[in-house]
Amino acid sequence: MLIDGASRPTAGALRLIEAGTSRPSSIDISGYVRRMAAHCPYLAPSVTRGLTTWTVYRAEGGADAVEAELFHAGVRAAEWLRPLVRRAHGFLRCENIVVLGEVPGVRHRELLAWPHWALKHLYGPVGIMFGKFYAGEEERTRTGERIPVAPVSFLPVRAAIRRRDPQFLRATPDLAATLAAADDDGRDVFDGAPDDWKEIRTWTQRFHPLGKPSTG
Repeated sequence: MLIDGASRPTAGALRLIEAGTSRPSSIDISGYVRRMAAHCPYLAPSVTRGLTTWTVYRAEGGADAVEAELFHAGVRAAEWLRPLVRRAHGFLRCENIVVLGEVPGVRHRELLAWPHWALKHLYGPVGIMFGKFYAGEEERTRTGERIPVAPVSFLPVRAAIRRRDPQFLRATPDLAATLAAADDDGRDVFDGAPDDWKEIRTWTQRFHPLGKPSTG
């Protein structure tokens, strides 16, 4: 299983600011969370129980290196979450991976695209859902409704809600079907997959007919 990874020449491209806290002090997130609770019925009870947590990083490398480290941060979050999902209130757990700082010439939208794409395809079959939000950018629901603008860019990692989440994956119907039937049997999600980020990125191109993920 690739958690720390056998091939990680990019360690240090993200600097850890805070790890796994329900009340981060490095970012102002409380107002945003309150507003988002109106759009997600699971968020308020998750926050009340302290089950929504935030790990905050600052980018301190080039785009390829930061991408790789975001991917590995997502793996760590997913593997931490997997055994907790089956516990009491496990479906309310959500770990959010925040990236602060700028990478010259690359928007956060592009920076998060490949890690998000790879992670959701690797972990969808075991019932772990990945999302993505971008600092300062307006987002809309699938019905066109506006949702609050995120103050930071982040990847939420949580247990999949099988009766709801497949509808958010209409652009990837195969993944939607996989997620709807997902069950974590304890498998190594990297069995048969490469163990280097650049190879993983190439490998996951096969899941998209255009060979690249959406940055939307």
